[in-house]
Amino acid sequence: MKNHLRSAFNTRQHMLSEDFEVFYYSDLNFQSVGVHSHDYYEFYFFSEGSVSMEIEENAYPLKEGDLVVIPPGIRHRARVKDPSVPYRRFVLWISRDYVSELMRNSPDYVYLLQKTITTHTYVYHFDLISYNELRSRLFTLLDEIHQDRFGRLSRVELLIGDLLLCLNRMVYENDKSIHSEGTSLYQSLVQYIDAHLDEDLSLENLASAFYVSKFYIAHLFQETTGFSIHQYVIKKRLQIGRNLIRTGTPVTQAYLSSGFGDYSSFYRAFKKEYGLSPSEYQQQQNTQNRPLCK
Repeated sequence: MKNHLRSAFNTRQHMLSEDFEVFYYSDLNFQSVGVHSHDYYEFYFFSEGSVSMEIEENAYPLKEGDLVVIPPGIRHRARVKDPSVPYRRFVLWISRDYVSELMRNSPDYVYLLQKTITTHTYVYHFDLISYNELRSRLFTLLDEIHQDRFGRLSRVELLIGDLLLCLNRMVYENDKSIHSEGTSLYQSLVQYIDAHLDEDLSLENLASAFYVSKFYIAHLFQETTGFSIHQYVIKKRLQIGRNLIRTGTPVTQAYLSSGFGDYSSFYRAFKKEYGLSPSEYQQQQNTQNRPLCK
């Protein structure tokens, strides 16, 4: 496939160009390169092979559609686990200066790079439709580089920009989609919890009600609110219990109406949250509400 665009692999880990270099490799019986780093950005598009990417202290098994982004100074290497399997990938190197030039033109070019650097997320997965779109752009770019046609250099720069914008748009829109999905689920969870405080609100039951993993729910809630679902439920139940006591409901009825299964749990949680036992709080309210003698 596109054999005329293939690059002969060499172990060079420095750029000859001042701006960018693009390679398409397709190898059999490939011998892994040792751990290394470089002073430019590397975009590694994985197409086929039995490979894991080792980055700093972590190893990431790769599958078709994976993109690995390596900023300058990050130690890494591709470890081939089965050399008999064809090993195909695209590699794009971009210099620091060229990235700075792109950023001056528009920050849209560097969204992915900034995300990689700030979050230490090095591996991104694309579905096959998206990856085929990226691969098509890469082949078009390589085809232009290998031809000697009028305006070649100008078109190569346009194609590099087009590839990077396409890549950044895919990552950005995926991030927005995940955020919107998470926000919507969080809001639905809160509404459901508020309407079912007198029922069993265990993670298992919530996961069953929303058809998602209980671990995803737990992570989403913790990340959004800063505390667990259990803590949120307890706080909401305590607020209801306190309001009931404040309006004159007996303590023995207030804890049942607010969703607590037993008084001892209500007592401990109430005193921890408000510094008073339920009966002490009720007495305080009665004293405050007692009319003054004339």
